[in-house]
Amino acid sequence: MLLESYRLEIFNSECNPAARSVQCMAHLDQDVSAALPYLNASLGGFAYIPDPPAVTFRSQGKLITVHGRKIAVNALRDEAQARQIVEWLKGEINAAWENRAAIVPSTTAAPRPQVIELLKRLPRTNCRACGVPTCLVFATRLAEGAAAPGNCPPLAPEARQALEDYLRPFHLDV
Repeated sequence: MLLESYRLEIFNSECNPAARSVQCMAHLDQDVSAALPYLNASLGGFAYIPDPPAVTFRSQGKLITVHGRKIAVNALRDEAQARQIVEWLKGEINAAWENRAAIVPSTTAAPRPQVIELLKRLPRTNCRACGVPTCLVFATRLAEGAAAPGNCPPLAPEARQALEDYLRPFHLDV
């Protein structure tokens, strides 16, 4: 097991102290730098920085960045959700490391969905039911992994399926 323990730090955004969400920094007791190319290959990282190594994922509607000695997660409801995501990632890091002989390491980012392709699959009514002002903004949030198809209430089931099918190859949660 590569990653055994960490210390969780939960805090509010300094630039938006009234925000309802919290941020999380998991300070890792072991250095996982060597596992990052394998983790990137197995999870399809959204962005990869080779030096110092860091990989960013969009998962569960969150932006998650893994560095050698820390994991940063944004827009969390509470500490319980932070702990759940960090524990999931701990398992993914250890699995990637344990299976590294069967994984071709990758230091490149996964392809990203195109905002215009996402917008084509949305109702384009700008109804704001998703909580953002326009369907274009919602499509951008989808492309970033900060929103999920289910966050668009007027999206018909067949349109939702088409959107999920489009997003699936990009390793974004659907």
